[in-house]
Amino acid sequence: MPEPAPYAYDGLDRVLHERARLSLLTSLAAHPRPLAFADLKQLCGLTDGNLSRHLGVLEEAGLVEIRKGYEGRRPLTTCRLTPAGRQRFVEYLAVLERVVRDAAEAARQGTASQGEGDTDPLPA
Repeated sequence: MPEPAPYAYDGLDRVLHERARLSLLTSLAAHPRPLAFADLKQLCGLTDGNLSRHLGVLEEAGLVEIRKGYEGRRPLTTCRLTPAGRQRFVEYLAVLERVVRDAAEAARQGTASQGEGDTDPLPA
């Protein structure tokens, strides 16, 4: 049986692990009510085209819900996290926190072992 890979981080979901989509999910998670397309564009610093593309990826994955309607006579597109999207995002954040803890620990150990001749990259 192969040894476990402590730094594999299988929970780093490729759909979420992209800067623009991570920014969108964080914005939506921080706001309990749906956000307008224009608000998301401003919060995340994305162009109309990039925002549309990334929202499409997230919608296809079932992470966000996009609604198109009108406010008065003006078109209005709003977005919100789905319950499944919120759960997947929380799970993703837990894995990301583990990455940060592991990296910080590895950096501390690397600093502590400098000068001791410890060059073994594998944990004991």
